[in-house]
Amino acid sequence: MSLGLIIFLIFVGLLLFVIEFMLIPGVTIAGIGGAICLVTGIVMAFISFGTSTGMIVLGVTALVMVVTTVLMLRAKTWSKFMLKTAIDSKVDTVGSEEGKVKPGDRGTTVTRLAPGGKVLVNGEYFEAKSVDLLIDPKQEIEVIRIEDNKLIVKPINN
Repeated sequence: MSLGLIIFLIFVGLLLFVIEFMLIPGVTIAGIGGAICLVTGIVMAFISFGTSTGMIVLGVTALVMVVTTVLMLRAKTWSKFMLKTAIDSKVDTVGSEEGKVKPGDRGTTVTRLAPGGKVLVNGEYFEAKSVDLLIDPKQEIEVIRIEDNKLIVKPINN
C-alpha cells in the first residue's frame, strides 16, 4: 500500500472524529467510520512499512488526536460557533408595581377557567387561575392576588 493512502485514511478518520465531536454528538456513523479509517490506516502502515514506521504513524496519529481534542475543548474555539446576540427583553408582567392590575380589580372571564384560562381586566387580557376549580366564560371575577405572572381570581356572586 502507498503512504498516500495511509495518510488519506488517517486524515479522513480524524475529520470524521471532529465531525462526531463538534456536530453530531453521541456514537454515530461518523465516529464508527472515523475509528475504522484510523485503525485501517495504522494497521496498513505496520503491514506495508514495518514496525518502526507503524509506530511513528501511530504516535503521530495519537499526538494529532490529542492536539485536536485540546483545541476543540478550548473556550475560544467554541466562541467562533456561538451566537453573540443578547436577549434583553422580558415577559410582559402583570405585577402591581406596573400599575396594570392590582388585587381587588374586577373583570370577566374570556375562556373557561379550569383552573387556568384568559380573563379581561381593566381592558387588557391576562392569564388567570381560579381559586375554585371551574369558572365559566363571561362570568364576573375579582383579582385576589398576583402570583408567578398570573392573576389569581375568584368568581363574584351577584
